Amino acid sequence: MRTQFSGFADRSSPFANAGLTQPALGGITELRYSEQPGIMQMLLLPVLKQLSEQSRWQLWLTPAHKLNRSWMQQSGLPLEKSMHITESERLSTVESMVKALRTGNYSVVLAWIPYELNDEERLELELAASEGEALGLIMRPQGHERVLTRQSNPSKIPSDLFH
Repeated sequence: MRTQFSGFADRSSPFANAGLTQPALGGITELRYSEQPGIMQMLLLPVLKQLSEQSRWQLWLTPAHKLNRSWMQQSGLPLEKSMHITESERLSTVESMVKALRTGNYSVVLAWIPYELNDEERLELELAASEGEALGLIMRPQGHERVLTRQSNPSKIPSDLFH
């Protein structure tokens, strides 16, 4: 698994009360996962549960799959603070993710992006996450490490998350 992260988005930091300079919040993390059952839950659930304690929403940007609501309920994730948007033809997933991160309305924005980000896309996402004090999670199955450009190759998404 490869991760890149610059900090958790927690607006209730003790730095604010103490008058100290608060570290930079927000960041982008890339998770490359295997298709083995249970791996996603072990990696993703603890982070999502912690972030669900914030008053902000969680946004799922996915390909043409519906989020499995019963999985979310069984996992203890709050449906009332979760939003799901399937990939739009009008905007690319990266553009959608940048816009969502920048708003500050979301504690986390999860997106399935089946290609390697270029430096410009990565920088734009990092800046948007920092501005919105949010975590951006880029999900990619293992085996896509060598894909350098956008392709219409549909990636496999763990079936327990979607139906």
